[in-house]
Amino acid sequence: MDNTTNYQQLVQKVTMYLDNELTKEAEIELLKEIRKNPSFKELLNQEQSFRDFLKSKFHRRKVSPALIQSIKDKIRVPHTPNQ
Repeated sequence: MDNTTNYQQLVQKVTMYLDNELTKEAEIELLKEIRKNPSFKELLNQEQSFRDFLKSKFHRRKVSPALIQSIKDKIRVPHTPNQ
């Protein structure tokens, strides 16, 4: 594998880590890699900082309960008794 592929895999692992999508074993392995390599730690810190920035600058609007119920009602399949 080349450096570009390795870097892309690292970025993918860091993203999955921050999204809580890694298995416990994969998370432990990633954290070991990060401790060994300061540039990996920097990547993790940058990604976390970027996410924190986005969270602080963009606020999610609250969705009204009526809208949620309307969507749920539209996606429900009517139950038909067995014929």
